[in-house]
Amino acid sequence: MPPAHTGAPVKPGASTPSSPLPYEAPARDPRPAPRAPERHAPERHAPGRPGYRRMSLALFAAGLATFALLYSTQALLPAISAGFGVTAGQASWTVSAATGSLALFVLPLSALSERFGRTRMMTWSLVVAVAVGLLVPFAPNLEWLVVLRAVQGAAIAGVPASAMAYLAEEVRPKALVGAIGLFVAGNSIGGMSGRVVTGWAAQAWGWRAGLTAVGLMALACAVAFLVLLPRARFFRPASLDPRAVGRTVAGHLRDPLLLRLYGIGALFMTVFGAVYTVIGYRLIDEPFSLGQGVVGSIFLVYLVGTVSSAAAGGLVARAGRRGALYLAVTTTALGLLLSLADSLAAILAGLVLITAGFFAGHAVASAAVSRTATTGRAQASALYQSAYYLGSSAGGTLGALAYHASGWAATVGIALLAVVGVVAITLWGSHAARAERRLSAVAAAAR
Repeated sequence: MPPAHTGAPVKPGASTPSSPLPYEAPARDPRPAPRAPERHAPERHAPGRPGYRRMSLALFAAGLATFALLYSTQALLPAISAGFGVTAGQASWTVSAATGSLALFVLPLSALSERFGRTRMMTWSLVVAVAVGLLVPFAPNLEWLVVLRAVQGAAIAGVPASAMAYLAEEVRPKALVGAIGLFVAGNSIGGMSGRVVTGWAAQAWGWRAGLTAVGLMALACAVAFLVLLPRARFFRPASLDPRAVGRTVAGHLRDPLLLRLYGIGALFMTVFGAVYTVIGYRLIDEPFSLGQGVVGSIFLVYLVGTVSSAAAGGLVARAGRRGALYLAVTTTALGLLLSLADSLAAILAGLVLITAGFFAGHAVASAAVSRTATTGRAQASALYQSAYYLGSSAGGTLGALAYHASGWAATVGIALLAVVGVVAITLWGSHAARAERRLSAVAAAAR
């Protein structure tokens, strides 16, 4: 018997059911359907993770290269003065030109990092800075040396603000102070090793050989940075709109807390720039008459800065940000007063205290900037770096002029004025915080 006709036309290409019952449901597969693979959002770096260790080592290397290059002429200033027949104030421009140029260029280069990325900016900055560093030893006169140092400072400018913004984006907030402390520790090691290397190389073969040695050391650090740095996972490029950048910068400059932090960074660095620009002249002069290599080795006290900056996170956790700043300025002031004694042991002890206080205060203030700025972090960090390195330029030049006019006591006087400024700003911040809490309490009671 032929099959019954259903009355529905069969479409061309349609398959006919194999079952005599066209409405029969297909059998179910008893196995569970495979689940779609889950995509886990990347986690921010935290202590104990491999990515955090690689990142810390990479930025440690970048900080080492940055400070070694930036202050490569500082321990050599007496030798440069003798070589070119210039005064301490004139020779100090080989330091101030680099730090001043960095202060001018850090903001525009941080804006470029918002568009092209933190890692790319840090990479190109290091490459250019190292290339110029290998040319610096061949400067024929003081004028060319100052020009090359200014170019080098402009190239270095891409590293500090980009590094702070990179850390703020890639590291868990609770680990941020510690991560920035490690970067600052790299700065202290760079400042120390650069001065020690240049000092001994200059004593053996002249100041040009000292600058060559620090250039080669920075080259090795740059290679380590390129190999170790993890790629950025949380960076989101922004458009290069000058008006938008201007609005962001203006917003940061209207923030009272950020303004206080910028002032603190500038004043701390004024102290540091004055002391370490002039200390070589004092130790080479009577009654100490130390050699260039021994003067360079004095900068081993930077190791104290490595410890104090890395410990800044724990200090803030115990004493709070303002408590940590008060401790830092007290330590710095005691070191300045101790350095007035005509005793090499007292001077060394004073340098230890000055260095510990400076690096602790710098780590606390720079980390507070990164945490305070919720938008435009690169610009916020760049403004801090601008203020910081303008303080270095001012301190180096004023400290050298004061020493040339009235000796070490005048240099210490300049530094103590800057310390008083830090105390005044911190007290002002404490008063503003109490006033804000009272207003909040009154507003809450009114509701």
